[in-house]
Amino acid sequence: MSIGNGEDHSIKKVPTGIAGLDEITDGGLPFGRPTLVCGGPGSGKTLLGTSFLVNGIVRYDEPAVLMSFEENAAELTQDVASLGFNLGKLIDDKKLVVDYVHIDRSEIEETGEYDLEGLFVRLEHSINLVGARRIVLDTIESLFSGLADQSILRAELRRLFRWLRDRNLTVVVTGEKGESTLTRYGLEEYITDVVIQLDHRVLDQISTRRLRIVKYRGSPHGTNEYPFLIDDSGLSVLPVTSLTLRHEAASDRVSTGLPKLDQMLGGEGYYRGSTVLITGTAGTGKTTLAAHFADAAARRGERCLYFLFEESPSQMLRNMRAAGIDLAPAVDAGLLTFHADRPSRYGLETHLVMMHRAVQECRPTVVIVDPMTNLLTIGTQLDVRAMLTRMVDYLKMKGITALFTSLTAGVDLQTTDAMISSLMDTWIFTALEERERRLRRFIYVLKSRGMPHSDEMREFRITGNGLDIGALEVAGNRGRRHARRDV
Repeated sequence: MSIGNGEDHSIKKVPTGIAGLDEITDGGLPFGRPTLVCGGPGSGKTLLGTSFLVNGIVRYDEPAVLMSFEENAAELTQDVASLGFNLGKLIDDKKLVVDYVHIDRSEIEETGEYDLEGLFVRLEHSINLVGARRIVLDTIESLFSGLADQSILRAELRRLFRWLRDRNLTVVVTGEKGESTLTRYGLEEYITDVVIQLDHRVLDQISTRRLRIVKYRGSPHGTNEYPFLIDDSGLSVLPVTSLTLRHEAASDRVSTGLPKLDQMLGGEGYYRGSTVLITGTAGTGKTTLAAHFADAAARRGERCLYFLFEESPSQMLRNMRAAGIDLAPAVDAGLLTFHADRPSRYGLETHLVMMHRAVQECRPTVVIVDPMTNLLTIGTQLDVRAMLTRMVDYLKMKGITALFTSLTAGVDLQTTDAMISSLMDTWIFTALEERERRLRRFIYVLKSRGMPHSDEMREFRITGNGLDIGALEVAGNRGRRHARRDV
């Protein structure tokens, strides 16, 4: 932030190293100031604090102190080991001190006035032992349950935070959620610079974790609720507000994998980095069309990430092999990666974070989501649209060509359950029609932005050699008999 004299008065920041959080906070936590992280039990407070310390040591060579009022060093080490953190090694390397402060009300007798000078001494000793620059106090609210005279305690906490500020130490303080306050004992009264709130909610038996920056004094920051994920890679946050309409529009094209479908799309297929929607009722060949696209990407030597929400990878490979599309060589060559999961396993936000992470790890040029409408089983149409909007924007920013399949119910083939057709660059319909006591499949292109495309409805067959599109079947208005467009 600059003022008229040209001097830079922006706040110096310390990166957390937590994926997404540094983007939301515009660079990290304020240097030399305390940050309050509050939330209910199991919301991820201790993990966020531990991640801040471990990342500081490993990535930025900043030794740290973790002062715990609830768990000892052995317990903390065991708790975070499954997330890839080796606290024992950092302690042995004299990069980290874990100091357990045991407070038991039955073992304390208060006589007259007292202070927290003993705590100051312990903390200063730990800091000097490793030359710490980062501190976590987890959770200092335990002092309130152990000491009765809260007026003295509050005065001492103010002195503690001033003492930490004077030494330019960057501190994370965790606190339990209160009934009508951010923390049970009002820690937000002392920590006025940055407050981060974590929430672990359960709706319709599906759990979701979310993070919000309640305030960040003197710095721009994201103000929305952000989904975050805790898994064997640690904690990661999805900064949804960073997704803007700034993506580049490529002019080169990629084949659909079917020459006749390429012809219907101006002769060259989809635009690279565009989004494609294939809709239709059950049995109309949506997954087969997607498989042809994945196979074409592999034949070009490009990576494809395929999200399955209905079948296992083994079942998918078997079914497509019966349709003449052998995807096994692409899998063996590392060009095709399946990510299969039941939608009901997680909430929408968690699925979104996991999909982002899969894209980051796989680095594909093509992403397929099949079928996206299964996500409606765990969220409303509005929630699913919001989730898919974020996913589409993210993929466009990365220049990834994305194909989504959608199971359409009812008679109106142009009504998509998730109502995201306006986000799609190309929209293809597949349909079944009974003629002469035989079901026949048809395909046509409803829209394809930026290119001339066919308005013909063509019959196709799924054969043992793949999908075979025939010549013009119906012209004129028949392909537009359901003319309402959801755009």
